[in-house]
Amino acid sequence: MSDGLVEVGPATEFEDGDHAIVEVGRAEVGVVRADGEFYALRNQCPHDGGPVCKGTVQRELLGEFTGTGERVEQYYGEECIISCPWHGWSFELETGTHIGDERIQLPMYDVVVEDGIVYVDTDE
Repeated sequence: MSDGLVEVGPATEFEDGDHAIVEVGRAEVGVVRADGEFYALRNQCPHDGGPVCKGTVQRELLGEFTGTGERVEQYYGEECIISCPWHGWSFELETGTHIGDERIQLPMYDVVVEDGIVYVDTDE
């Protein structure tokens, strides 16, 4: 096992949408499960420092403009997002990228599941 692993907890304790917060060095990192996968992101929203990883996990709502005077056709995409509970800024779980401005990104960490235990891998 790598020296750079920070234990989060048993994988069986996570349902889709669940999160856990761990300290990784001086950073607070949120580990989130969505669609059976684990993601780890810095738990600090770049907008106002909110606890983004404590927000709601859902599929990204997309829309398609169909024409003047027509309603936008809305549907849910395949990608899961997490939304900061303070002001609603939303980020793709897989990449940490803000859904409205790709220049804004949450730092991401690798997640390892070993012997049924979830870890954040801090090795670069």
